Amino acid sequence: MKRESVPKYAVAFVIAGLVVLIDQSTKAAAIAGLSQTERIPVLGDALGLQLAYNPGAVLSLGSGATWVLTVVGVGAVAALFVAAVRARTTWRAWGLGFILGGAIGNVLDRLLAPPGFGIGHVTDFLAYGTWFIGNLADVALAIGGVVLVIGAGVRHRAQTRNAALGDRPDDEREGANG
Repeated sequence: MKRESVPKYAVAFVIAGLVVLIDQSTKAAAIAGLSQTERIPVLGDALGLQLAYNPGAVLSLGSGATWVLTVVGVGAVAALFVAAVRARTTWRAWGLGFILGGAIGNVLDRLLAPPGFGIGHVTDFLAYGTWFIGNLADVALAIGGVVLVIGAGVRHRAQTRNAALGDRPDDEREGANG
């Protein structure tokens, strides 16, 4: 009897849900306990905790067009949802789950946070040196990207190996497999 496996989209949605829960909880904790003017060092000057509100995207780009970023974000969430439903590998499901969760976390801020619906500022609190301040949704986006790249590499390597085995005569393939 063949064991039923969990659908790949379920894996993606569970991961996305956990990312959103953790992201929104840490943002609420940051709002309640951090200051916009004082940094709490975690790893010396390299990493600290400091509250910031970002009306823009990465490095505050597009801060004058927050509503455009909201529309793009909602569109990205819809596309990621479809991609997650279509995920055929575990690597892809995990990667898309992290990216979907991170995107939802930041879009929720844009939709619901001050100064108003659709123009909300994203809550950031992870201060990376003097470069920028981000949040766990941003970390999840990066993790998802890394997982997708690794998964693509693993899949490519397996396809290359299978193609090489497929080019050998049957007796050589049996020796390599068995």
